[in-house]
Amino acid sequence: MDHNTRAAVFDGTAERYDEDTFHASVAEALVMPLPDGPGLVLDVACGTGFAAYAALRLKPSRVLAVDLSPAMVARAEAKAPSLDPAGLITWRVGPAVPMPAEDQSADVVLCASSLHFLGAVAFADWLRVLRPGGRLAFSVVSGLRFRPSGQFEAFVPKDLTFPTDEAGAAALAAGFVDVSAQTFTAGSRSVFVVHATRP
Repeated sequence: MDHNTRAAVFDGTAERYDEDTFHASVAEALVMPLPDGPGLVLDVACGTGFAAYAALRLKPSRVLAVDLSPAMVARAEAKAPSLDPAGLITWRVGPAVPMPAEDQSADVVLCASSLHFLGAVAFADWLRVLRPGGRLAFSVVSGLRFRPSGQFEAFVPKDLTFPTDEAGAAALAAGFVDVSAQTFTAGSRSVFVVHATRP
C-alpha cells in the first residue's frame, strides 16, 4: 500500500483523534522518566503531537515531529501557539521511517501509539539517528489484545511480533541497553511502555 493511500486513511481519523485521551496518557508515560536538557528530540509518527508537546517539559533545544498524515500534522501545528509559544517544534509531513534526521544526531526518540504501524524496521533507524547514550521511549500494543480490523488491518506490518508480556516488549529493543518495560494502564486500556539507551 502506498504512502498516499495510508495517509488518506489517517487523515480521516485526525479530526477526532484528540478525543481519545489514552494517547496523551501514553505520551506522558514515555516522557516522564527521561532526563531534562536533551538537544534534539524526535517524535516518530507524531499524530496530533501528544509526544512532541509532552517532550517540551524536558526543555529540549528542539523537537522534530514527523507524520505521514497531513491532517494529523495540521491538527498538531494548530495547537502550537498555546502549547509551543517558543516554536521549538518543527512539524514535517512524510514517512517517519526513515526519520529525516542525520546519523547520531538525536538525544531522544519517542514513538507513542504508532509502532504497530511502523514495524520492526523502525528499530534500525532509531539506532541510526540516536547518538551513543541517547534515549529511546516507545509504546507497543499487547499481542493478547491487539486485533486490528477494517482498513487498518492492512497497515499492520508482518515483521513485528507483538509481545504478550513485559519481557517480550523489552526484547523488541534489540541492540539497545538498559532496557526496561512496564505495563501502562489507563482506564480499560493498556500498552507496554519501553525505555532503552543506545550503546
